[in-house]
Amino acid sequence: MSVEMQLDTQALEALRTAVRGQVLIPSDEGYEEARHVYNAMIDRRPAAVVGCVDVADVIAAVRFGREQGVDTAIRGGGHNGAGLGTVEDGLVIDLSGMRGVRVDPSARTAQIAGGSLLGDVDHATHAFGLATPAGTISTTGAGGLVLGGGIGHLTRKCGLSIDNLLAADVVLADGSLVRASENENTDLFWALRGGGGNFGVVTSLTMRLHEVGTVVAGPMLWPLESAGDVLRWYRDFIGSAPEDLGGFFAFLSVPPAPPFPEELHLRKMGGIVWCWAGDPDRADEVLAEARAQPGLALDGVQPMPYPVLQSAFDPLYPAGEQWYWRTHIFEEISDDAVERHLEFAEKLPTWKSTTHLYPVDGAAQRVGEGDTPWPYRGAGWSQAIVGVDPDPAGAGAIRQWTIDYWDALRPYASGGGAYVNFMMEEGQDRVRASYGQNYDRLAQIKAKYDPDNFFHVNQNVLPAA
Repeated sequence: MSVEMQLDTQALEALRTAVRGQVLIPSDEGYEEARHVYNAMIDRRPAAVVGCVDVADVIAAVRFGREQGVDTAIRGGGHNGAGLGTVEDGLVIDLSGMRGVRVDPSARTAQIAGGSLLGDVDHATHAFGLATPAGTISTTGAGGLVLGGGIGHLTRKCGLSIDNLLAADVVLADGSLVRASENENTDLFWALRGGGGNFGVVTSLTMRLHEVGTVVAGPMLWPLESAGDVLRWYRDFIGSAPEDLGGFFAFLSVPPAPPFPEELHLRKMGGIVWCWAGDPDRADEVLAEARAQPGLALDGVQPMPYPVLQSAFDPLYPAGEQWYWRTHIFEEISDDAVERHLEFAEKLPTWKSTTHLYPVDGAAQRVGEGDTPWPYRGAGWSQAIVGVDPDPAGAGAIRQWTIDYWDALRPYASGGGAYVNFMMEEGQDRVRASYGQNYDRLAQIKAKYDPDNFFHVNQNVLPAA
């Protein structure tokens, strides 16, 4: 018997009456669209999807899920690679109808509704010449990205997203609404800054903003035969560069479309995506050494509004493609590790598959390892290994390449941990390792705010006994 049949009919009707948003079950029109997430490799059929439009809807949905005793997933932008924004035969609380950003330019803060996308945030803040550090694809949900850590173009200048979280409104497992900040529910506030969706449904985030308007940004690309030397140069250069300079290293195939020249289309290359958020007049000086690296085949760095950079990858990675990713944290990139990276760059299984090495230094390292759940303040790099294919027939190949690549780099990684936003469903030991010395504190806070582990469809922290 399916959970749809097990759901109490009267309770379901009461929920429909209680919420302003839609409540969809498999027999309803619109259910098929509502059940899908960004990663088409995830194909789950929840018993019901509640499309929330306000906090009252969230409260009603949480209480319904608890009373019905069903697995409950929380979905913002739906980008979670492991598909943890949905669940088979359970309840999905969908926040995508709760989008909105209110900017206070004087206080340099933004209040972000729980279903907002990064693009919503960038659009609203850019009007005032401001930005908050976040990810690199604008269709990503802001809530999920921030709660897991938040690495992107501004990490060196402004820190992780969690370092800029000032407050959050949270619906807890009992349906109550609380506020977490440095002055209210401080233990919960600590846990939210990296602990993911373990503690409740975050319906609003208040973020610190920074002066970022026009940036000088874009890719520089080198052929694979030069890329090893460039990576070795880059690992030494970036740590001593001004913190206004962000730049992640990538191995990729050149997209077969403008603005890339046809002679480079589909060539496997190494590259750096730069973002200079300082004085535009200094950009050429700061990037001169990069331009001097032998073999430079494309220099796409130019002035642009920050939201243009943030959305640059969106057309390459629309929703509905096959995704499989893994992640490592590195304290250093050794010469031996460079050779292993090159080995797998040559084996990129599709032109959309890639790997990124994000620097985690500068402002991000001026936060103590116990000040937030993120335990890697002394590490230098976070890697995302990403297999992508629009064709479902390629799912096995991209998964195998990703796992093989991940296995090959394990000897060079920092312990057994990971950046939780880039994890698949990899088991409880991997979650514990990813929080390191901060896991036990998270578990204690989990026991206080969610002792029954109602919120467990996530990279789950188990409540302390």
